[in-house]
Amino acid sequence: MAAQFILTDYINDLMAQAEYDKLEDGTFGGRIPVCKGVVAFANSLRDCESELHSILEDWIFVGIKLGHRLPVINDIDLNKVPMHESLDTV
Repeated sequence: MAAQFILTDYINDLMAQAEYDKLEDGTFGGRIPVCKGVVAFANSLRDCESELHSILEDWIFVGIKLGHRLPVINDIDLNKVPMHESLDTV
């Protein structure tokens, strides 16, 4: 049975939706349209992708901490409230 890494799958699915442009000055800009504010700029496409990945991770963690509604991607919903078992059951 393969292990499931929900957060990794979520990030990878969002990165697959990334859009990149080569700018007039030769640098690159990237964004993920369903994630408002997730944009990155860099001198190379590879660096732009890496920067966008890092910004996306931070955006997700801040969104979870602040209770922001995150997009549901490929049936992965990070907006669900975690269920906690009573300490009496332990």
